[in-house]
Amino acid sequence: MLTANEIRDSFVKFFESKGHQIVPSAPMVIKDDPTLMFTNAGMNQFKDIILGNHPAKYKRVTDSQKCLRVSGKHNDLEEVGHDTYHHTMFEMLGNWSFGDYFKKEVIGWAYEYLVKVLKLDPKDLYVTVFEGSPEEGLARDDEAAGYWAQYFPEDHIINGNKHDNFWEMGDTGPCGPCSEIHIDSRSAEEKAAVPGRELVNKDHPQVIEIWNLVFMQYNRKADGTLEPLPAKVIDTGMGFERLVRTLQGKTSNYDTDVFQPIIKAIGDLSGKKYGEDEKVDVAMRVVADHIRTIAFSITDGQLPSNAKAGYVIRRILRRAVRYAYTFLGQKQAFMYKLVPVLIENMGGAYPELKAQQALIEKVMKEEEESFLRTLETGIRLLDKTMAEAKAAGKTEISGVDAFTLYDTFGFPFDLTELILRENGLTADVKGFEAEMQKQKQRARNAAAVETGDWVTLKEGETHFVGYDYTEYETSILRYRQIKQKNQTLYQIVLSETPFYAESGGQVGDTGVLVSEFETIDIIDTKKENNLPIHIAKKLPEHLDAPMMACVDTDKRAACAANHSCTHLLDEALRQVLGTHVEQKGSLVTPDSLRFDFSHFQKVTPEQLREVEHLVNAKIREDIPLTEYRNLPIEKAKELGAIALFGEKYGDEVRVVQFGSSIEFCGGTHVSATGKIGMVKILSESSVAAGVRRIEAVTGAKVEEMFDTVQDTFNDLKSLFNNAPDLKAAISKYIEENAGLKKQVEEFMKEKEATVKNKLIEGAKEINGVKVIKSVLPMPADAVKNIAFQLKGQFPENLFVVIGSVFENKPLLTVTMSDDQVKAGLNAGQLVREAAKLIQGGGGGQPHFATAGGKNPDGLNAAVDKIVSLAGF
Repeated sequence: MLTANEIRDSFVKFFESKGHQIVPSAPMVIKDDPTLMFTNAGMNQFKDIILGNHPAKYKRVTDSQKCLRVSGKHNDLEEVGHDTYHHTMFEMLGNWSFGDYFKKEVIGWAYEYLVKVLKLDPKDLYVTVFEGSPEEGLARDDEAAGYWAQYFPEDHIINGNKHDNFWEMGDTGPCGPCSEIHIDSRSAEEKAAVPGRELVNKDHPQVIEIWNLVFMQYNRKADGTLEPLPAKVIDTGMGFERLVRTLQGKTSNYDTDVFQPIIKAIGDLSGKKYGEDEKVDVAMRVVADHIRTIAFSITDGQLPSNAKAGYVIRRILRRAVRYAYTFLGQKQAFMYKLVPVLIENMGGAYPELKAQQALIEKVMKEEEESFLRTLETGIRLLDKTMAEAKAAGKTEISGVDAFTLYDTFGFPFDLTELILRENGLTADVKGFEAEMQKQKQRARNAAAVETGDWVTLKEGETHFVGYDYTEYETSILRYRQIKQKNQTLYQIVLSETPFYAESGGQVGDTGVLVSEFETIDIIDTKKENNLPIHIAKKLPEHLDAPMMACVDTDKRAACAANHSCTHLLDEALRQVLGTHVEQKGSLVTPDSLRFDFSHFQKVTPEQLREVEHLVNAKIREDIPLTEYRNLPIEKAKELGAIALFGEKYGDEVRVVQFGSSIEFCGGTHVSATGKIGMVKILSESSVAAGVRRIEAVTGAKVEEMFDTVQDTFNDLKSLFNNAPDLKAAISKYIEENAGLKKQVEEFMKEKEATVKNKLIEGAKEINGVKVIKSVLPMPADAVKNIAFQLKGQFPENLFVVIGSVFENKPLLTVTMSDDQVKAGLNAGQLVREAAKLIQGGGGGQPHFATAGGKNPDGLNAAVDKIVSLAGF
């Protein structure tokens, strides 16, 4: 039986024998395509070729691509673990043709590989072809059907609808019909009872798609119409995990050697056995799947966070922790202990896992521990919500409360429902879903972009000349209109451009396009599918006129200084902290720089100062830039150039060197380090587990900072009568202030005691309950202390309402003895109702609650209202 690693190798070797170039997997985390956060299909790394932005270096390509599908159109997250074949992270085996072979060849090779090489029984295989779409004017794909008929009988060739058999990159762009290959893995008895063709695309767990052959032959325009592509593309994708399952004779992907070593390790750590309890099995599958996603994402440079791609990774990690917590009894971090098993099984194909092992384990452990604390917090909050619901005689908590637990505290809704069921309660599911829908709508509105078709003025490719020029004569190749957030902008593609497009952490250039007729502002430069796009608020009136593209040189120079400084910082950090330091991200703007790096503890002030001194020494040396363009990647490695994990490099790279600092880099840089002027580190902080961040300024910004510091120092001295020893003068004032503060606290305690005694003297006995009500000119803390003292002094038959005003802000405070709560009173409900009279709101626990407001004139009425509502 072939192992998973042998199967992966056999696929790429087969297509290599058919003239395909084997290329490495692109990172799973996408950095240069604003339309995607993650690689969700094998074709993503070839989008710039498919869209015609760049020529194909190889006409035929094959690879195994790591992919992630958890959001948007391809959202498999909720199925993961519950069925046998959906995953978050998966591998996609693929082969491509860019304007070379088409349907005949790829169909023949697909059959040859599956049947002749892997020895699958063709009787178990079914293929689908696009049935056509009359409304689109598209006929059935008889061409593909005809080629399939050479290998399969008619009843194994099935018509498929547009949803299943017409592939589209997006709302616009390349698209075309496709043929899916499905395999029937059922028993002979089941096959005899129901033919496999009747179960294709019917979500049967044993009749599944394993390979999709996409025939890109059209371009979808913004108005929905289709036009033929000038160069047809073949794009195939085969689910690696599903293929392994088929070849290893398993009924579940999780029973293969892709997942079983991880599942066994989960069992060893948790004391649970796979295959005995369905809920435990689901939890084990969830953890086994999700740990791959999390580890590969961290390796590719995406750490868990609260924004965008980082939020998706954090959500996946928390889903795994929640299943382990609930069904595997794991109350402490444990997933990070599975990383060595993952590396043992996948490290050969993906060596970057081993290289980043320490970081992966550190990040996972801290994220697990953090969410376990969140789970405990969420459970306490839910306990409080349940108690309030029961006290009010309710059997359901509101959808808003459930959503707050989910959205604010990261508490999963299904766990909320589980705990509620155990306590005889339910949640308002429709209310929760309504809140979720509102959130999604807000997100959609914020991200909605309406994109027009490209209008092509002339054919050609963009040539970047910005390393050598900041002005260059150019012309417009194409443009399109985009609308976002009620703003209309234009994206312009130039034949030659000195504008640096945002990438590698460096912001895009701004500047102008100048012709003899007009000047157009370029407000930003972005990169989309490797294509530099210049963004303007309006189009030139004379689109075909020759023009000069002129970069804002002041901004460029400041960016270059900050970018070069990040290289010097990287080297200095490795020198001071150790060679384990690796860059994990950066942001280079004209005003400042931000540098993220792997390190497992806070950098001390002494170490930061040493780093700063080392960098400034390099700046004073005025080391000239040595630049290597189009350097073969092996030569770059021989130079000792540092590459970034999670970046996709081609066969040729650019290397930037300042003396002993040598790095792969595509950014703009100073001609010599002296141009940086000076660096000053502003802060050092934690970004995520095992990742620290330095923020700094260079050049003129350092001067500005020193001016501010000096002005602040002079202002402070003047406040202390220009004392010659400012530190001693401030220390004296602090000591004196502390003494005065202590005196005030003692005075307040005396006052609180006096006020408390007067309140007791003025108390009324109503129905055997001591009722205390008053309005006092006191701060909130003092009122709270008095209320607690009263409750401590009178543990039974007590009801207290105090209205207070401090700095013109009214406050209601209600407390009562526990027997009054048992009798049905609720302080939180009382203050919420009465707070309307002071134009405010509040709440709290049944025995103690407060409410603030804006209208002190209504305080007496509010106090009386609470007493009245309580029945006194």
